[in-house]
Amino acid sequence: MSQRELVERAGRGDHDAFAVLLHGSIGRLEAMARLVLRDQDLARDAVQEAFIRAWRDLPGLRDPDRFDAWIHRLTVNACLDAARRRRRRPVEIDLMPVGTASTPDESAVIAQRDELERGFRRLSTEHRAVLVLHYYVGLTMPDLATALGIPLGTAQSRLGRALIALRAAIGADPDAELAPVQGGQPA
Repeated sequence: MSQRELVERAGRGDHDAFAVLLHGSIGRLEAMARLVLRDQDLARDAVQEAFIRAWRDLPGLRDPDRFDAWIHRLTVNACLDAARRRRRRPVEIDLMPVGTASTPDESAVIAQRDELERGFRRLSTEHRAVLVLHYYVGLTMPDLATALGIPLGTAQSRLGRALIALRAAIGADPDAELAPVQGGQPA
């Protein structure tokens, strides 16, 4: 059964179709939310909230083929809501484990990851969301704009500002290129 058919069936109240739709994306959405919120428990809560909103609002989804962008947008919005609610709560960091593959200078990789983590922590939730959607989730700029519900030009400028903020936060040269990210890990 195609995704479009599943979305249409779920929109008519089919719980099984909805479960199939979300089953394949739950891990990816939780990882994205964890990167945006920097808190595993808040990320799970945000994804759960996004799923509740998706179930409630699915009958109103006009284009079933845009389900993926729509669920990303719901998840980002749930993350932004969670971040607003926790403003007074201290941030807890859950560092991703370092890969087991040995590199010529593993200490340099760890130092770079720590520096990036510190810089990422200093960014606003909105900047983290844009960076995560583009570099971690791998959304193209048009898909990023759709996922955030903003014009393409706005998405491009937000990504640019987020990169500038990240470079400033880690003390990098503003003209330096960021390494592309694959699967949530720097390449």
